[in-house]
Amino acid sequence: MHHPKISIVTPAFNAKGTIAQTIESVLGQGYPNLEYIVMDGASSDGSAQIIETYANELTYWQSQSDGGQYDAINQGLAKSSGEIMCWLNADDKLLPNALFVVADIFSQLHSVEWITSLQPASWDAKGNLAQVRMLPGFSRQAFLDGLYLPTTTKKGYWLQQESSFWRRSLWEKAGAAIPNYDLAGDFALWCRFYEFAQLHGVSYPLGGFRMMEGQRSEDYQTYMAQATQALKAARARLGWQATTSSWLSSSVAQLPELGNWIKNRMGYEGAFIDNKTPKSEQAHWEVTHKRFLP
Repeated sequence: MHHPKISIVTPAFNAKGTIAQTIESVLGQGYPNLEYIVMDGASSDGSAQIIETYANELTYWQSQSDGGQYDAINQGLAKSSGEIMCWLNADDKLLPNALFVVADIFSQLHSVEWITSLQPASWDAKGNLAQVRMLPGFSRQAFLDGLYLPTTTKKGYWLQQESSFWRRSLWEKAGAAIPNYDLAGDFALWCRFYEFAQLHGVSYPLGGFRMMEGQRSEDYQTYMAQATQALKAARARLGWQATTSSWLSSSVAQLPELGNWIKNRMGYEGAFIDNKTPKSEQAHWEVTHKRFLP
């Protein structure tokens, strides 16, 4: 099995209660070609001392003032050299075996530049697995139609950052930096990625978001405003034209004949990565294209 270098950056600030679990979820994968960088923003709660205990297993770490979460991530990714990239915030975690699945997919499917899970997980405040959702699919048109905007009536499906990995070549084409949004930088980066590559949904849970009170992500109003601004700019750059698919109800699909007809005629076309392997053999991943309703 080929093990491409995977670069992961974790930004941290006063994350004493969670940073160890985050680091262990990465190092505990046992992935043999890992480049792990932790960027602490001069925490005052003892986070740096916790991070230092893992120093021999980290590629690089620092504890000094920065310009905030996305500045720390950009600085960390600029120090990285891996073929595959992602970031994982200091209160989130990867699921077991995630990095081996990611390595398999990118090694076997050379045309795939960007993936995320169709089964995003969430953790409770203590780090226990709380939920694994099932998403119908991803497509550029659905994204531009606003389906993945959080807090919309459709609630978006929220393209989960913790489960997203991409090739360095895509990162460089998209500008090699998270766009300058202090809260919705992840969504703005997806907007940039969609200008250059199709997102592939993976039928395997990869990571999860920890649900805690007082998180920056609770500021839905600001996040939504910034995400909407980024999406508007992406629509203009891509010459987006609205489709009627975006507000079709998935409940229609419960009527087999009518649902299949609508899905085939008006659904979104998504790119999916499925494991086509018999249990006794090495993992074999294949890309399929299917239509889905939101």
